[in-house]
Amino acid sequence: MRYLKQNELDLASRYLFLSMAITVIRQDRKHMEQGKFKIKEPYMEMLGKMELEAREERRKLRKQMDQMKLQVVESGRNDSFTSFLFLAHGYEEKRNYFNPAIRKKVENILFELMRKSQQSVQHDDQQPQVTNGNGPQE
Repeated sequence: MRYLKQNELDLASRYLFLSMAITVIRQDRKHMEQGKFKIKEPYMEMLGKMELEAREERRKLRKQMDQMKLQVVESGRNDSFTSFLFLAHGYEEKRNYFNPAIRKKVENILFELMRKSQQSVQHDDQQPQVTNGNGPQE
């Protein structure tokens, strides 16, 4: 039986997959730091901006979930599926997700965060540069 409203399910699902995306970003940052890249800084900066954006969105989602008394927890996993328990209104609703589908959802969030981080870089580049009276600083 379905107890969650669609907006509650959407909110909790976004929180869940966004949390997974943050975990992936953190792991990727560690791999990047230890990797043999010639120039790491641009990648590290992009991952940092992606994580910052994701954490800010997750904080807002968490606040909404707290107001709605909504929780989501992992309840089990095997090679093919991961189960999550959605708690709301004193009811529990169990949902099973196919692991490759989880991966695709997280991947889509990562692409979304990349686009947002690129937009913030472009916005930063359009800001006027501070000069010392001798022209633009470089």
